[in-house]
Amino acid sequence: MANGHLVFVGSLNREAPYFQGARGLGLSVYSFDESTLEIQKLAETNDVDNPTFLSVTSDGSRLYANSEVFTWREGTVSAYSFDRASSTLGYLNKQPSLGSITAHNTITRDGTKLLVANYGMGKGGPDRAVAVYGFDKDGALSPPLASVSHKGTGPNTARQERSHAHSVTETIAGGTAIVADLGIDRLVCYRIERDGGLTRLAESALAPGAGPRHIALHPNGRFVFIMNELDSTVVSMALDATGRLSLIDAKPAVPAEARDGNHCADIQIAPDGRFIYGSNRGHDSVVIMAVDQQTGALGLVDYIPCGGATPRNLALTPSGGHLFSANQNADRISIFARDADSGMLTDTGRAIEIGTPMCVKIVR
Repeated sequence: MANGHLVFVGSLNREAPYFQGARGLGLSVYSFDESTLEIQKLAETNDVDNPTFLSVTSDGSRLYANSEVFTWREGTVSAYSFDRASSTLGYLNKQPSLGSITAHNTITRDGTKLLVANYGMGKGGPDRAVAVYGFDKDGALSPPLASVSHKGTGPNTARQERSHAHSVTETIAGGTAIVADLGIDRLVCYRIERDGGLTRLAESALAPGAGPRHIALHPNGRFVFIMNELDSTVVSMALDATGRLSLIDAKPAVPAEARDGNHCADIQIAPDGRFIYGSNRGHDSVVIMAVDQQTGALGLVDYIPCGGATPRNLALTPSGGHLFSANQNADRISIFARDADSGMLTDTGRAIEIGTPMCVKIVR
């Protein structure tokens, strides 16, 4: 099917005090036809605790799900296979994440490692900010190969009382990981060594109280875009060969009157790098910004209602023709058509109805 895709969803199935209910079923897989917008559930399993973030191989054959469970001193990362022919999920194994509130993961571009970020709460346990894993021949996770920790605080005493690594993203060129640490207002870059070790290259400071959460990378490899959760801004930065990032531009992600009650979440970039999309929890919108292809400067296009409430995660189809918004507190993943020329989004009225969706990933 030329326009066929697989959609992998992680949904909340265990209560946590900082989430508003857990009505999900864990891991689910759907088919999606981009031409007809037809959606069909293929598989699901409730065997994974709170899979709040997923990474999926480009062929959809393997996925890696973080378990973020309140009071656990260590989260876990679970490996699953997905068989397209039989539409079945198969459990491979799991490993400890070496930290609490396991928030994000990414498969390295060479397909040899998984990088995991732990937000971290309280004290105790191994308390590592980032852990690195390898894979066996079937895709199961190795024990942790390496890990690093972060220290520090920020000016927001309620949210920045300690380090909170919220995401880890490998650069376009590969071999370098950028960790967005919400607690210390810093982007920390590491070289990913062949054996999985992480060698610190540079730290780049953001505005005090910004609270960097997620990152999007321009296809040219020179521009990095950051969604700041705490001050509701989108930042554009230039990446140099040493791993250091320098400010290009910063724009508010919501109208001025909405900033006090808003918490930004995810950020995605169009395949051609011309537009970025950010989710706003509170304002319940997707902000669209145009990117100057020469300078990396940002220009507001519009704010679009997210089609629900609390848009935690966004995903673009590989073609860039549609954007999915996982609206956590609406029990709905809204599907938008995207105009490649203007960057604008139009709600198709189609959706995946699912309890407490936290993460959505799409592959052909």
